[in-house]
Amino acid sequence: MGKVPTYTHGHHEAVLRSHRSRTAANSAAYLLPHLTADMSLLDVGCGPGTITADLAGLVGQVTAIEPTPDALALARDFVTRSNVRFDVADVHALPYEDNTFDVVHAHQVLQHVHDPVGALKEMRRVSKGVVAARDSDYGGFVWYPEVPALDDWLALYRRIARRNGGDPDAGRKLLSWARQAGFAEVEAGGSVWSYATPAEREWWGGMWADRILKTQIAEHAISYRYATRADLDRISDGWREWAAAPDGWFAILHGEILCRG
Repeated sequence: MGKVPTYTHGHHEAVLRSHRSRTAANSAAYLLPHLTADMSLLDVGCGPGTITADLAGLVGQVTAIEPTPDALALARDFVTRSNVRFDVADVHALPYEDNTFDVVHAHQVLQHVHDPVGALKEMRRVSKGVVAARDSDYGGFVWYPEVPALDDWLALYRRIARRNGGDPDAGRKLLSWARQAGFAEVEAGGSVWSYATPAEREWWGGMWADRILKTQIAEHAISYRYATRADLDRISDGWREWAAAPDGWFAILHGEILCRG
């Protein structure tokens, strides 16, 4: 296995609060029309397994992977379907034969790896059908009201993510990366998550108010000397200010690719 990249977010409860809200419907809708019950699927970077479990209900067999045993245990603990197997594996050097899976899927993975083109080449190698990837694009996040602390949050996160070897603006680059990886056919698109109701603002804003203080993001910010504890407290307060705004709105842009050949 190659170098395991630094995962910027970590696996604190404040992170999992967000990741466990992900389903196939809200995170892989672009892929679902292409799935059939006789397919095999590799779920790269399966996280806590919520998308994995949904996909397993639509295809014949799913293999779910994470680069470390601790990360993979989150999915093992959640997914109960008998047609799911779990492997510790690095997307840069997948331990499978060529043309093993009908579908290879990755959600919010390529933004965190040190070689996204190499990762896509490996995904292409082990696929005999479709390679699907969806990643957010932090540079495309927009919100209202214009709380200054959220501008600081975004700049800080993007700086940390790049220091850790990732690309926080991955969404806009997926098509380019897929072309560099040699795919003959790439269908590119996008979709948006948005948070605008009082309940959504409370959940999203409260989650990030905790996340900036309690997760690996905070540890990185301080250890890299990109922010002080007071800076993080101010950003956390900014998130709660945004969440309390009756006209608060937040949108997250995602890039999506379906690749063949």
